[in-house]
Amino acid sequence: MPGAVAHKCRVIISPLNILIIKLGALGDVVMATPLIAAIQRAHPDYTVHLLTSAPYRSIFTDWPGLHLTSRPRRGLSNLVRTLRWIRQLRCARIYDLQGNDRTGLLCALSGSPIRIGNHPRFPYTHHPQSAWTGQSHIFERMLEVLASGGVEGVDHLPQLPISDPDRAAVAAWADAHDLQERRYVLLHAHASPSRPEKRWPYFESLGQRLSTYGLTPIWVGGPDDATENRRLRELAGGLDATAEFSLTALAQLARRARFAVTNDSGPMHVLAAAGVPVFGLFGPSDWRRNHALGQREHVIACVECIEEFRGQATAACLDQISCDMVWSHLGDSGVL
Repeated sequence: MPGAVAHKCRVIISPLNILIIKLGALGDVVMATPLIAAIQRAHPDYTVHLLTSAPYRSIFTDWPGLHLTSRPRRGLSNLVRTLRWIRQLRCARIYDLQGNDRTGLLCALSGSPIRIGNHPRFPYTHHPQSAWTGQSHIFERMLEVLASGGVEGVDHLPQLPISDPDRAAVAAWADAHDLQERRYVLLHAHASPSRPEKRWPYFESLGQRLSTYGLTPIWVGGPDDATENRRLRELAGGLDATAEFSLTALAQLARRARFAVTNDSGPMHVLAAAGVPVFGLFGPSDWRRNHALGQREHVIACVECIEEFRGQATAACLDQISCDMVWSHLGDSGVL
């Protein structure tokens, strides 16, 4: 119409991206897998991105419907690049399942209007009402975090998708070593190099007893465990599977095992994803906060720690758990 004022239409682009941040460590990443699946189910119309660290990419390589990004965790320049990437996503919401100062800063500068996290303070817009003081199992706390963002219906078991190549690799290795299903036991005798006090000192005796009983001990772990696993195999028998498998393939190997015995470590959580009994040995770390999902009844700790966690970061508690005590516990659980 002549004389009419032309108005430009303002196009509003609705962000359809959701970001989950979970950088580490291994056990925490594995325990976060049912949380990630629940977030995906809660937002079927959104593109869900996961920001993690390079060592844990293999856990999510075959995860359906998840856009995976890994970035270095250290360094100012890496932080800036990660922040730039997050801002470009223009996320509708962010689930910070890491909850440290670095990820809090990323959330604060993200531009996302909804930021869900563990701490009842800025930058989180949704969070549990109480402060986190380690008062419950880590997973139970994360359920509260998700509930604050309206996410319910979380499974209580870890989820590790197993690829066909993983299945083939495990089957080939088992055939090459003449392994019969349910006739072997996985043992992880190590812990983080920074936490040597979390290592139970009697794995050699347990391996020898398993071998005598007719079960093949398989010593698992990463490259840092190679020397000790070689020693344990030579003294206690069995097979050395150090660094033989990806994390998901290790879970597949565990599915064919009778059971597993581990220290409080990342592999304890990976093996628990297989659904077999995983007997976790606890001393200086609080089993109430850290036991593997679905494995509470298989916790092995000294009497004092079972009755009341004392919080003493020493190996004294593990020294009190003899091989006879562990063997008796295995027998009572019906796995022998």
